[in-house]
Amino acid sequence: MIRWILVVLLVLILIDGLSPWLRRLGVGKLPGDLEFFFLGRVWRLPLTSTLLLSVVCALIAKFL
Repeated sequence: MIRWILVVLLVLILIDGLSPWLRRLGVGKLPGDLEFFFLGRVWRLPLTSTLLLSVVCALIAKFL
């Protein structure tokens, strides 16, 4: 259980570090990705980008 928590934490840190690079590629700016301001901060919910990346990862996993 602790291993999965550590893996999820490391993946989130990795995605956070790659976020500016991914945004330059258009990930997070697709139709269906939500961005709003609340409490003086920008909140992003990349729903479509998450779905697209999940499909790509599933296809890669299927063919490997």
